[in-house]
Amino acid sequence: MSIVRTAWALAAALGAAGAAWAFDESADGERALSPREDEKVAWKLTTTYYSTTNEPGAGDINLRGVYGPHTAWVGYYEQPGEFRQARVGYEYTVHLPACRWCWGRSTRRRGFSVAPWRRRWAGDVYGLIGVSRTNEKPYFNLNFDPNDAWTFGVGARLAHDTSFLAYQVRGEWVAAGQQVTHAVYRTRPTPETRVGIDLFYKYGPLEGEDGVTVRAAGASVALDYRAWFARITWDPKVNFTPNDMLRVAVGLRF
Repeated sequence: MSIVRTAWALAAALGAAGAAWAFDESADGERALSPREDEKVAWKLTTTYYSTTNEPGAGDINLRGVYGPHTAWVGYYEQPGEFRQARVGYEYTVHLPACRWCWGRSTRRRGFSVAPWRRRWAGDVYGLIGVSRTNEKPYFNLNFDPNDAWTFGVGARLAHDTSFLAYQVRGEWVAAGQQVTHAVYRTRPTPETRVGIDLFYKYGPLEGEDGVTVRAAGASVALDYRAWFARITWDPKVNFTPNDMLRVAVGLRF
């Protein structure tokens, strides 16, 4: 089992802070993780349980660390009696006066490999465009959006530590016709808490079934309190299969 996935993203400022899309190795929807001024490394440990209809439950653990321009992670996914996969990855970010480039690589046991690129411009309102491609070999998709796809979006950083991002992942090639549209809202009610909501709608052909179309809506809600965080996600027709998935994640930043 192997896959090579390349991705690049361009976040162009439409007014004035940007974000970029790339491979999300812990499936938490959060790519920005920076150490505080008094820290050398910012660590994030995420444990996730997957409950899927018609399949055994599965678990995942992911440890990510950020040190200056360097980001590295190691993780392990297992569905007892069905599938297991270890992974490691690394990203390097180059900060330029007007933008930020990032290159990375992720490899997994059984040959899974990911090579993401992304570019980011500073600003309070930004656009987003990206593309990713695989070698079309079978694998388990922990992104839960099509991997062979284009991504388009727009976002804004608002007042009071609030942000909003709307984007669509449009499947191409082996994932032709599969679309997932996200609306993501994050805010900090207090300095010690953060709330995140991701509403998404998927539309497109069911995997392995001709003439069957998926139309389903799901949601993810995350709560951070100090160093701890928890997230719950309901994902019907997960990865455009007949199955529905409930994901529950808890973790710690340190």
